[in-house]
Amino acid sequence: MIGQARPVVLLLARIAIGVIFLVHGYQKFATMGIAGTTKFFESAGIPLASVAAPAVAVLEVAGGLALILGAALPIAGTLLALDMVGAIVFVHGASGFSAGEGGYEFVLALAAASLAIGFTGGGALALDNVLARRRSPESALA
Repeated sequence: MIGQARPVVLLLARIAIGVIFLVHGYQKFATMGIAGTTKFFESAGIPLASVAAPAVAVLEVAGGLALILGAALPIAGTLLALDMVGAIVFVHGASGFSAGEGGYEFVLALAAASLAIGFTGGGALALDNVLARRRSPESALA
């Protein structure tokens, strides 16, 4: 039973975490704007804020889409986790653990979820799995 549920559960997790990153990245473009995001990054002491702001926005949009689609999962999961480590170090860490007080609780959960999804195969309908099946010798013989 667990084996049958695993692909669907991973699909749902991929979509949920992917949407969170996609929305946060989109906000950096549309709501705050890259200029506003850069100002925030500067105030948080993030090095090279004018480079980091658009890079993080693109990473969160592209990484969120990658999780949703199940594409390049180990790469996307690792990069998104590193993004969240940066958020902990520069923004949330000083506020302690509790997300309610601006702490790193939620950001840590996103980092862990990104790694878990990135290294568990992505579950049902993951593009990585579809492409791997097409390339495998077994599928060519079938």
